[in-house]
Amino acid sequence: MNALAQRIATLIETSGAISVAEYMAMCLFDPTDGYYTTREPFGVKGDFTTAPEVSQMFGELVAVWLFAAWRASGSPLPCTFAEIGPGRGTLMKDIMRSLARLDKRIVDEASFALVEASPRLTRIQVETLADAPAVVSWHETVETLPPLPLFIVGNELFDAIPIRQFVKMPEGWRERLVALDDDRKLRFVAGLNSLDSSLLPPDAAAAPEGAIVELAPARGATMASIAAPIAQRGGAGLFFDYGYLEPGIGDTLQAMRRHAYADVLAEPGEADLTAHVDFEGIAASAQSHGLVAHTATQGDFLLGMGLLERAGALGAGFDEAGRERLRSEVERLAGEDQMGRLFKVLAIVPRDVAVPGFSS
Repeated sequence: MNALAQRIATLIETSGAISVAEYMAMCLFDPTDGYYTTREPFGVKGDFTTAPEVSQMFGELVAVWLFAAWRASGSPLPCTFAEIGPGRGTLMKDIMRSLARLDKRIVDEASFALVEASPRLTRIQVETLADAPAVVSWHETVETLPPLPLFIVGNELFDAIPIRQFVKMPEGWRERLVALDDDRKLRFVAGLNSLDSSLLPPDAAAAPEGAIVELAPARGATMASIAAPIAQRGGAGLFFDYGYLEPGIGDTLQAMRRHAYADVLAEPGEADLTAHVDFEGIAASAQSHGLVAHTATQGDFLLGMGLLERAGALGAGFDEAGRERLRSEVERLAGEDQMGRLFKVLAIVPRDVAVPGFSS
């Protein structure tokens, strides 16, 4: 057992089995041994690669969308352009560079902010944005952002927010917990807490014994904290993550280490733990604040925003090797068997704001 596993085992021995949500939170955010507090997870040398790290075109098209949303909102200045869960800061760097080209007034008069709770990642972001065209501020929560119209983006934010799992037993749905076996190793067990049937997806009644349902109240609360200021002061939000557009049954909890899947319960804190995002659920949280939600696959969104045209424009100045690299980036971002279909996009806007990139 590593140090975090030892502490989790001691907690279970002292207080009893813990929820999947509590286990995820400890693995990812423990101040001493948590995944995001102790290591560099991004890129080829890390455990996974995000879309902004794949190609600058991703950030450029996100900037075009933010610019269109800003224009559709009446071009308010001052306002705030923010990213929540900004990783290494690569996406914000591309966004700021692109917005400066689209309208210099934005970088002169708008506020730019990153919402980041990790001091270690904040230091990396400071380095990434050292030569940014405008001053950037850092915030631990959305609540401390300036009281201005808010245009905010999040990439792979919600998948890392802890979930609760429930397993179907003969006596009904019971919460799935993390406990210890006779050898003091971590294992999953079914607890005593039952699940209100009104919270179940429509196909749960026909689910077989052993089926898993995932609920994510913390994700809904995070979206509510973002939607509230947009509803009050105007703005827009754009969020990318892997998940599903309609709620369903299934265990999507997974661990990623060195770009390969790992055992969820092995070596806690040393692998990225995520679960697929229920986009209908987080969209409902935004809609409860009076906002309109648009969803699409990442492939459809990026192609609709001009991914092929942007690749063609960039490729005009490249040799054949450079153009082949761009083709590979397009395929990675939008290909049906890569990020294009697995990743989804959610936009949230006030009712009178029309935005591009979505068919409805």
